[in-house]
Amino acid sequence: MELREKVAQLPTQPGVYLYKDGEGTVLYVGKAKNLRSRVRSYFNEDRLAEAKTGSLIATARDIDFIQVDNNKEALALENNLIKQYKPRFNILLRDDKTFPYIKLTNEKSPRVYVTRRILKDGAGYYGPYFPGNLAHRLVHFIHRYFKIPSCKLDFNRRHTHPCLQYHIHRCLGPCVAGLTDESTYGSAVRDVRLFLEGRHRDLADDLEKRMNAAAEDMRFEEAANLRNLITTVREMEQRQKMASADGDNVDIFAYHAEPPLIAVNLFHLRNGKIVDRRDFFWEDQDEFNPSEFMGALLKQVYLNSKYIPATVHVPADFEDREELEEFLTDLRRRKVDIATPQRGAKKALLDLVATNAKHSFDGRFRTLKPSSKAISEALQDAFNLPEPPRRIECFDISHIQGTDKVASMVVWEDGKMKKSDYRKFIIRTVVGNNDFASMREVITRRYSKLQEEKATFPGLIIVDGGLGQLHSAADALEEIGVTLQPLASIAKREEWIYVYGQEDEPIVLDKFSPILHLVQTIRDEAHRFAVTFHRTRRNAQRLTSELHQVSGIGEKTVEKLLKTFGSLERVRQTPTEELGRVVGKVAALKLKAYFAADLTQSPLLQITGSSPTLSDADDSSLSEALEEPEREHVG
Repeated sequence: MELREKVAQLPTQPGVYLYKDGEGTVLYVGKAKNLRSRVRSYFNEDRLAEAKTGSLIATARDIDFIQVDNNKEALALENNLIKQYKPRFNILLRDDKTFPYIKLTNEKSPRVYVTRRILKDGAGYYGPYFPGNLAHRLVHFIHRYFKIPSCKLDFNRRHTHPCLQYHIHRCLGPCVAGLTDESTYGSAVRDVRLFLEGRHRDLADDLEKRMNAAAEDMRFEEAANLRNLITTVREMEQRQKMASADGDNVDIFAYHAEPPLIAVNLFHLRNGKIVDRRDFFWEDQDEFNPSEFMGALLKQVYLNSKYIPATVHVPADFEDREELEEFLTDLRRRKVDIATPQRGAKKALLDLVATNAKHSFDGRFRTLKPSSKAISEALQDAFNLPEPPRRIECFDISHIQGTDKVASMVVWEDGKMKKSDYRKFIIRTVVGNNDFASMREVITRRYSKLQEEKATFPGLIIVDGGLGQLHSAADALEEIGVTLQPLASIAKREEWIYVYGQEDEPIVLDKFSPILHLVQTIRDEAHRFAVTFHRTRRNAQRLTSELHQVSGIGEKTVEKLLKTFGSLERVRQTPTEELGRVVGKVAALKLKAYFAADLTQSPLLQITGSSPTLSDADDSSLSEALEEPEREHVG
């Protein structure tokens, strides 16, 4: 049956329609108050003349539909199906970030940390918070006053001693038996829950009772701490009252479009002030219809979000605006307005967001170089870090089937690679091919040394590899008592980024993302540095082992040859006169005589002819490696 015949059989009720290709892949999902009328419109000559519609109809081989009772149900179903199938003819939200929330886990000993994804795992989620660093500041406050941790330790394992956070009185120490009891920890968790739910008055009243009881028992230090906490909580309660009296929350959308490239900015206004912003980018919108685009974007942003503002300002009205307003009002349980300001202060704010969207467009798609501050802030947002990282240290392991194992550490600082801080490591304790154990050794050595020197740790550690490498690095840090260090890994094949403690929420950045490109650049530099150092050691070992067999060639001569030529092949191919200038005429003649003695049986050919190679890079000489200043240190 042809598509036109199927369209004639569609119901005239509300619902969702799905265009599919010959293999059953969903190409497009749409909603309609009248399914038959809406889908029939795709076959009008005017619509078929449009590039997008014409291409869709030419590709489609089947159409399916789901009938629902009303337009609101159709609106919700359309959004869910778009998220499920990701049809290529729909406008898809490229930014998969959500708003920052604080998560209170559902464990025997709950912990609290910032997350951007809400899972159905029984945990408590509170927020969202604007700006994003407010969530991190509140978690820091919880550590300081309620002593509930954010660490990633496995509390089901037996730990013999607590970490630094316990000793500086920012954790009750649930990881070590005997440091706290269920009653004390449970009371702290209840306080945190009251605090995050905004029940500051109830929390303050409860704290006051405990303060009086502590004073009566002459536990004056505890009573003083509770008094200070009560003062802080009451101040926060007053600020919350003032904020709620100042006005509603407003989100403002604006765009800059040069199809197929589009940039959208979303500004969050709280109490008349811009407190946060988000960027969205598209690279595949050959046709751009502002009304259709904004309608699709708002549905994907808000329909599955726990956060819905009182007012949304958009630069273009769209077909389903009233239905979306009604749907969001039901979700929020208070009135939601979606408007397109035409004049006055609201229009000025919309123009301001549009100007920023133009800047975002230029920064993403043109040759403008963002500042180091902007890069750090984008890294903080992407990795969900408590603060922008000024310094990143990245590690990689290199070997051939477990031989000549080495590791590299490269450094990114203040927007650029810092070669003077690069480090090389020779793996000393690991036998055989075990990348996980090698990574564990390197991380332990590096950060044990920083601890001894009382040096500052980097804002972020990245290891090259997947979850195995990530957990090896985390175990090494845990063993030396480091539990709150931001740590991530990047898997080569999928280019997914795993953040330790949130492994079930891998970061999947768009392939055009500048942050992904930056992380890939740092990772590739660590790989290059490790491979070069590995080859340097391999060439040096083979060169010295061979030249020591030449009669009359001593240790100092071998060192000169090693530093000047770097490989057996280069020594063999170098003319006698040039060798003589390096090691003297007599030694040069001895070398040439040795190489010419029995060329076909020479160990040189046995080594160079069958030498295994490393992938991803060309062989390089030792002399080139020694010329670079970053390669002079071996950890």
